[in-house]
Amino acid sequence: MAEQHDLFDDIIDISKGISALKNPLGGVTDAIMGTGEQEAPQWNPADYKEKPRGNSIPCLLCNYEKSSCRACIDACPVKAIDIEEFSIDIKDMCRKCGLCTSVCPTEAISAKRLQPKRLYDAIAGAAAAYKTAYVTCTRALRRVPRENEVVVACIGDVKPEVWFSIMADYPNVSVYLPLDICTNCKNTTGEEILGDAIATAEEWAGTGLGLEVDPKRLKCEKRREYERKEFMDNIMKTTGLAVSKLNPATAAVTSVAQRLRDHTKKISALEKALKEACGTTTAKRRRVLTQGRQLVLSTLQEHPELAQNIQVSTPECDFSKCTLCGECVRICPTHATDLVGAGRFTVEPTFCVGCGLCAEVCEEHALTMVQHDASDLVVPDPESERRAAEAAKTHAEVEKTKAQAKKTLTKVLDSVEKMAD
Repeated sequence: MAEQHDLFDDIIDISKGISALKNPLGGVTDAIMGTGEQEAPQWNPADYKEKPRGNSIPCLLCNYEKSSCRACIDACPVKAIDIEEFSIDIKDMCRKCGLCTSVCPTEAISAKRLQPKRLYDAIAGAAAAYKTAYVTCTRALRRVPRENEVVVACIGDVKPEVWFSIMADYPNVSVYLPLDICTNCKNTTGEEILGDAIATAEEWAGTGLGLEVDPKRLKCEKRREYERKEFMDNIMKTTGLAVSKLNPATAAVTSVAQRLRDHTKKISALEKALKEACGTTTAKRRRVLTQGRQLVLSTLQEHPELAQNIQVSTPECDFSKCTLCGECVRICPTHATDLVGAGRFTVEPTFCVGCGLCAEVCEEHALTMVQHDASDLVVPDPESERRAAEAAKTHAEVEKTKAQAKKTLTKVLDSVEKMAD
């Protein structure tokens, strides 16, 4: 269906034309006088790359030298990662591809540009303001990105949790990768990691992610409602006129920045609720919620029906074998496990990332990792429940008032009929 075009849209289109004609000789004057606009930014792939940093505290291999986890080591295309003597060493040969950050289950290896929440905000911001947003890599783009293009060193840098949250909230996001672009790439593990991440996210979200392979088909078109909102906000700032009041439809449109702030507040509220309910162990150790898990929890809170699509692993205890040694609790990188009461093993599924370290360290083999759906990850939203309860109460009061009015009207009509007889 074609978008409706009204007076405000006409004004916006006219203003664009006026901006172009406002100073037709400006370019000539600038060339003669040696003035003009600042130099345009230059394309530099290094601007989108960053050497990751290691944190030994949540690292599985640093905590337990017999751990089977080699995710970051296997992902590194140049074998620049060494983990020994309880420390993570990222050598100078690192290509800054960032793939190690996307595969680490506990986020022990991280890069500022590739933090899950930061990536989500970048992609969501582009998707909220433009008809289509693209996620691509430096090798595929080879130019300064436009406002709706999010560039990372390698597309494999985006974790499944980020893709899942984006796909659930923004269906207008696509990956841009020209055909065979990964074939000769030196990030040899990137294509496989990308495929696994997107396949996992698509299974969780129950939908597919868009793919664009032709550079000529890349578009940079703002969504009409946001273009209107920006235009009217500018008028309001310039003239003081609240133009949005003249058009209620635009008053309901939230700015991109506000949507991202709301998402951050939602995650903060969720984290606060979890902290109050189960944020510490009996030994007063503060449980850790990874950024990837934060995104999943916030998305499931908004779309609880998707929990049945997600398979997670948590430990189950055979209490006949358990010796209550507490090693599983001591070594858990997110402090999701605990011994309660007389030493009974428990786990908080919202904090457990399914790394399996607790099962590996148990010498009695009392713990087994068991797969199940993510129903336990659906955290109630008190604010939404309160609004729903208020709406239900208001609806009930309205229905009661309508029933009383109908009853009163019926009595009046009956009286009128009796008088007429």
